[in-house]
Amino acid sequence: MLARAERLHRAFFSPLLAAARRPAWEPPVDILETEEEVLVHVALPGVSADRVEVAIEGDDLVFAGIRALPTELQTAIIHRLELPQGRFERRVRLPAGAYSSIRRSAVDGCLLIVLQKASEFGG
Repeated sequence: MLARAERLHRAFFSPLLAAARRPAWEPPVDILETEEEVLVHVALPGVSADRVEVAIEGDDLVFAGIRALPTELQTAIIHRLELPQGRFERRVRLPAGAYSSIRRSAVDGCLLIVLQKASEFGG
């Protein structure tokens, strides 16, 4: 069971090659829906919410940014480094519907993206 959990962990944080041929990774997400909103929780410890670009492209939510080592760790001897670093980007399919606004904030080491559903009457 521990081996399976470790394989899953590696799969979530597997490095990818971005279109610009720069190393990238995809953070894991949870997507929840209420009557008024769609909530997207993104595992991004150490990344400030205002440093993440967020956009809706067609039926997808796209977000991207960079997770860098904290300044004080750049000269440290690293004994273990499991959290991915560098450029990240993720595209996730949204539930069908229209959205009137996007808000983002940092909550407990995660980026929280809140998409307000547009009302049927143009609001």
